[in-house]
Amino acid sequence: MGSEVVEKSGGKASFDVGAAAELVEGLRGAFAAGRTRSYHWRQSQLQGLLKMTEEHEQEIADSLRADLSKPEFESFIYEAAMLKNSCRLALKELKRWMVPEKAKTSVTTFPSSAEILSEPLGVVLIISAWNYPYYLSLDPVVGAIAAGNAVVLKPSEVAPATSSLLAKLVGEYLDATCVRVVEGAVPETSALLEQKWDKIFYTGNGRVGRIIMAAAAKHLTPVVLELGGKSPAVVDSDTDLKVSCRRIIVGKWGCNNGQACVSPDYIITTKDYAPKLVDAFKHELEKFYGKNPLGSKDLSRIVNSNHFSRLSKLLDDDKVSGKVVHGGQRDESELRIEPTILLDVPRDSLIMEEEIFGPLLPILTVTKIEESFDIINSGTKPLAAYLFTNDKKLKEKFVTCVMAGGMVVNDTTVHLAVPTVPFGGVGESGMGAYHGKFSFDAFSHKKAVVYRSFMGDAALRYPPYTSLKLRLMRALITGRLFTILGAIFGLSSD
Repeated sequence: MGSEVVEKSGGKASFDVGAAAELVEGLRGAFAAGRTRSYHWRQSQLQGLLKMTEEHEQEIADSLRADLSKPEFESFIYEAAMLKNSCRLALKELKRWMVPEKAKTSVTTFPSSAEILSEPLGVVLIISAWNYPYYLSLDPVVGAIAAGNAVVLKPSEVAPATSSLLAKLVGEYLDATCVRVVEGAVPETSALLEQKWDKIFYTGNGRVGRIIMAAAAKHLTPVVLELGGKSPAVVDSDTDLKVSCRRIIVGKWGCNNGQACVSPDYIITTKDYAPKLVDAFKHELEKFYGKNPLGSKDLSRIVNSNHFSRLSKLLDDDKVSGKVVHGGQRDESELRIEPTILLDVPRDSLIMEEEIFGPLLPILTVTKIEESFDIINSGTKPLAAYLFTNDKKLKEKFVTCVMAGGMVVNDTTVHLAVPTVPFGGVGESGMGAYHGKFSFDAFSHKKAVVYRSFMGDAALRYPPYTSLKLRLMRALITGRLFTILGAIFGLSSD
């Protein structure tokens, strides 16, 4: 399907508030005409997304390499394959998701039936992130299309190669009257945020999340905010040390070199166990990335010079610069920082005040592992929390006492690959959730529908109101059989 791509401000045409309004008006017209509501349209668009990803897998990997030096393995597993799985699941389950859900009715509306109808919200805006620029752009689009919405996708300008590829491919494979891509930076995003949307879905950081929310408030637009935070990994001494380290390494450095919202941000372990943990990390990191990790092709680079400077500032802080026990080497010209471990970092240091979003991993130590719960809960609620232990009681206490968007016990990040559970934050790590059926629900309005016939019209609900009618209505509302029977017999004179 052909499409006209909306060009960025640096191109041949500018995208301002007027252009944004015209774009939204066109999409509203298509939605109002019912174009997106049918099962056939939703199915064809999901098939288009799947086909697009299958046929251009190498181009996707190439764009991710250009933007982030992302290893092809990570590009395939965490971007292309996960997007294809989302499409396949939606295609398999779509008919079932679209079927109205039967609901029970009460005696007060007898005889009646009821259902919950999932209907599309309308025209939605999806603003994506740069760290997984293909998957995080299109995975919400899967849910929006499955729910029957018209969509505008705004990819991140920080990943320009992938943004350009998305604009090109979406234009070729999807229905341009209902699904559009707008490239650009702050001016284009601002122009889009001036418009009235039926939902805004944003993936990124809390600072921009607040801007999104403020813009949405002007139109009372609901939002889903997929943000981040300082996701902890608690490591107990009662664990498989080698496996624990390997899984933390993959979740930290094997996920875009720490530039992932669910990467472990810091570790908490006991003072006694910390030396063993550090030694295990050193051993496994050398096995994975060699003696010169700055030259490893299996590690992504830092996305740009601004983020490189930000991470360098965290590392050069006087409170932590002497705490490096492994790594710490940097190559500014190549925007590379090797996996770095810091031990006994002060809790009031700069690196512990903000989400790291990079290859630095501080370790905090406690006397007893249970003290970690208070440390985690004293900060903002993280997007994810991880625990490594074989202690059943510790697992139960962790799950019960620690507040986080999601949790994994004895691994990291894998909850993203389970489509039957919601993925989202809590508090400052975000609001709303998606993945699988939860993506469909995120872009749907659950409309209550009650059906009644003209039979069984009860006089007691109409004036004139009497004490006997009131007594019977009270009995019906309680739903207690003996109360109802007593009230009915008491109405013999009416």
